[in-house]
Amino acid sequence: MRIISATNKDLSALVATGAFRKDLFYRINVIPISIPALRERTEDIPLLFEARLRRIRCKTGKSISAISPDAMALLTRYPWPGNVRELKSAFEYAFVTCPGGRLECYLPGGRLECYHFPPNIVGHKSSVQMEDRFGASQAEAQRQQLITALQQTAGNRTETARLLGVTRVTVWNRMKRFGIRLTP
Repeated sequence: MRIISATNKDLSALVATGAFRKDLFYRINVIPISIPALRERTEDIPLLFEARLRRIRCKTGKSISAISPDAMALLTRYPWPGNVRELKSAFEYAFVTCPGGRLECYLPGGRLECYHFPPNIVGHKSSVQMEDRFGASQAEAQRQQLITALQQTAGNRTETARLLGVTRVTVWNRMKRFGIRLTP
């Protein structure tokens, strides 16, 4: 029988202090593999995106096929305290908030943008330089997402709400806040 285990602790230091059993350490420390944290290997993010993209696309049926350069820059600047699990969750969140897919209402190019990712990533202090560089604050990203969804649904607020995963009241409130008016 073989056991594969993972930890973010220094087990040899824990053995030295008596906080981890020495015999167990020697049983599981046969072939140690050390993988640096995601923040130390950001060049892997595009590869991880491609791998997750195929899986999520099969799971959701959405035909999103790319990520914008701005969004990729955002992801490489984020420190990823939750490591690859957090990145995986961020991709799943982006797929849910991206209104492309089964209804054949695709975003231009069928790609993920910065505003599709979780607010804690978009609003992270390391993304401030990106906001300055690309002129897109979180509010502006939310405004653009609303406009895109309204265009895709031909102004149907109920469908827009469903597409964005919010209530109709939220759509109305955002339209009012951003000064978006639909012309008949």
